Amino acid sequence: MNSLRQILNPILTSNLFKNFSTSTQNVAKIGAAQEDLDKLYKFVELELRGNDPAVLKSFSKFAVTTGNHLDVGTKSWTLLKPNHERYTLLKSVHIYKKHRVQYEYRTYYAFVQYKYLTGSTADTILEYLERNLPEGVALKATKVEVQPVPEYLVQPEVEKTSTVKVVKPAEENTNPP
Repeated sequence: MNSLRQILNPILTSNLFKNFSTSTQNVAKIGAAQEDLDKLYKFVELELRGNDPAVLKSFSKFAVTTGNHLDVGTKSWTLLKPNHERYTLLKSVHIYKKHRVQYEYRTYYAFVQYKYLTGSTADTILEYLERNLPEGVALKATKVEVQPVPEYLVQPEVEKTSTVKVVKPAEENTNPP
């Protein structure tokens, strides 16, 4: 029985793997050929918005600490004044214009800036911060990417040629004496 298994096992396994479109050896070659260069970012700026200044301050401190643990230059600041939105509505649906009620939304802002990041580091930091974002806080990320100067903006190189002196002929006297 063992000898029958030893004979049939290689035949069955070779037929099984022929049905797949790629083998693992080909996948490794394709992955190495399509390896792209990582993007470079001059800075990534996070705009944090929230209605509770204590939560916003705590999360901005968390974001700065995250950048410091990954050896990324960080800077953080907040706006002094929050944005106030007030809505005045009637208390009653039908009448009584004298009786009104006011609702107010206060939006506090905080900013965190990470400098000189690679694309993979920026994606890692942003995903980590998004997963730990508390309730009532909105996050907006702005990335400034470093790109090479396009070819049509680069000045062509000037070839150095030997200098040739041009000698002007002596002026002839056209007026007779």
